[in-house]
Amino acid sequence: MITIKTLIRDYKTKKKSPLEVITQYLKVSKKQNAKLNAYTTITEETAIKQAKKIKSFNKPLSGIPIAVKDNFCTQGIRTTASAKLLDDFVPPYDATVIKRLKDAGAIILGKTNLDAWAHGSSTETSDYGPTLNPFDYKRVPGGSSGGSAAVVAAGICPFAIGSETAGSIRVPASWCGVVGVKPNYGRVSRYGVIAMGSSLDSPGPLTKTVEDSAIILKVLAGKDPYDATTIQESVPDFPNKLNSKDKYTIGVPEDYLKGVSKEITNKFFEVLKILKKQGHKIKKINLINPKYAISVYTILQRAEVSSNLARYDGIRFGQPRTYFSEQAKRRMMLGAFVLSVGYYDAYYLKAQKVRTLIINDLKKAFTQVDLIAAPTTPVTALRLGESSKNPMFGEIMDALVEASSIAGVPGISIPIGLDNHSLPIGMQIFGPWFKEIHILSLAYQLEQNIDFYNIKPVNYYEM
Repeated sequence: MITIKTLIRDYKTKKKSPLEVITQYLKVSKKQNAKLNAYTTITEETAIKQAKKIKSFNKPLSGIPIAVKDNFCTQGIRTTASAKLLDDFVPPYDATVIKRLKDAGAIILGKTNLDAWAHGSSTETSDYGPTLNPFDYKRVPGGSSGGSAAVVAAGICPFAIGSETAGSIRVPASWCGVVGVKPNYGRVSRYGVIAMGSSLDSPGPLTKTVEDSAIILKVLAGKDPYDATTIQESVPDFPNKLNSKDKYTIGVPEDYLKGVSKEITNKFFEVLKILKKQGHKIKKINLINPKYAISVYTILQRAEVSSNLARYDGIRFGQPRTYFSEQAKRRMMLGAFVLSVGYYDAYYLKAQKVRTLIINDLKKAFTQVDLIAAPTTPVTALRLGESSKNPMFGEIMDALVEASSIAGVPGISIPIGLDNHSLPIGMQIFGPWFKEIHILSLAYQLEQNIDFYNIKPVNYYEM
């Protein structure tokens, strides 16, 4: 299996060259994209040009190909947020995440599809058509970072960048059988990311292995003068701290198992047995029922969407507001409603108070346990069209990850097996504020026992 680590090794031993690798990935990406619709833009010309320039491998990602969710501004490369309103928008600057990846030597293969404006959990609301799940072309990859998860799952890019407001990295990671990390809020800069929920948005990596996620997170993390919400905390050496043999007390919230499919819970309990054998302690805990997080997230996210999308007036850039999709219009209208005079106290202010209750609930839990584990999603990947049957589809699919997003704590989704339809099952681990190294360490320990990077679709590309 091709990973960031194996590619770096092959480059340094001259077994492969960046030009050879980039050319091959571009070839297979164009072929597979005809089926998956995972890329909105493939940057063949610039990628090859950059690959030819690489003569040394003294940077952490020299010559490593990446795919970038199409809501990150990329200088000179079209950035659409999968919305036709921005169909011809070419940013004059790079998002901080993109600049740091480029400075580390990475080469962009293309921009990946998402739910338009990141509004959704299936990548079906994209104005450029839905992305398909590599494990079953009749199913969705999850969203909103569905294109990023799909290219990694299909093996047509070693890693991709996504963003999560609530579930948009972890849910597609779960449904596509890859590793997805949502860093602590503020650990990674939001500058240059087309905003959805500004108090929630968190850029992060989607990879095949935990180690690759740790490598990328070290590159991305850190204070950014262009984003006042980035934190002052020093960045741990994530890759070199993975081998920790620390034993953790892991909380399992019982309310996070209610309504979850039997196949997922059975596989989850199998993993808990592995953790016990490894010396970790499993402890049942009580957390606020995740159904309350759905209401809080819906109100807060819609309010922030109505503010963030107000700037797209068709005057400075983009198309007229008539280009907004029905999904975007509904979210803006609901957001404006909960912020309006006479309803602010009844909805938005109350949601913020419950958000504080959720934060305090997690603070209390983390005095009893080191980390919390639960299924990532209530079901495995659903069929195309299911999302249109329920206006709250995304919030329901994201229910188990919304509380951790609302609180801003770090989380990871890792694949732990397949269901009886050969669809990936995901498990999440989330921990206290700024403790990404602990969730990565526990996930890495599990990775050694489960070999979940061998969970691959039938048509997986292996260079």
